[in-house]
Amino acid sequence: MTAATASGREDTRTRLLATALQLFTEHGVEGTSLQMIADALGVTKAAVYYHFKTKDEIAGAVAEPGLRELELVVEEASRLRRRGAQIDHLLTGFVDVVVRHRALVALFARDPGVTRALADSWSDIYGGRMLELFAGPEADESRAIAAHAAIVGIALTGGAPQFAALPDDTLRAHLVEVGRRLLGRPRRAT
Repeated sequence: MTAATASGREDTRTRLLATALQLFTEHGVEGTSLQMIADALGVTKAAVYYHFKTKDEIAGAVAEPGLRELELVVEEASRLRRRGAQIDHLLTGFVDVVVRHRALVALFARDPGVTRALADSWSDIYGGRMLELFAGPEADESRAIAAHAAIVGIALTGGAPQFAALPDDTLRAHLVEVGRRLLGRPRRAT
């Protein structure tokens, strides 16, 4: 295989994922067919099948960059020695991922098809490691609820259509501040 052929396949895959995200955003995962994706790309359905066999595979691939970034943030935070540094790194990193991937986060929040496709990946990151880092290894009920509220609240708010027009820096600042309050972290001096 030549470099040009490999590059062309990668370009088609990249365009396919961007098109799928747009269609998923407009119609939901369940409301988007593989044929709709092929039509929007101007290719055959067989060309879509060359890259992915199911919509769930496409949904997983669409979400992969954001989940990979989030997993990296969680790993970095878990390696920090001080508990406060762990929370601060995880909070700002999580908010950055949410803001950078707003369209995907909005899709997560309202589409059960995405949730189903990503159940294993998301539950591992969110269900275990993020909650434990935010709440602490021996968290009481109150801290566990605050950690859950911070994660879900930041994600749902970051993907909310009513805040889509906010500049990234503005949304980021608000989400970090709310997260700090929910997690009982003092505001940092600027």
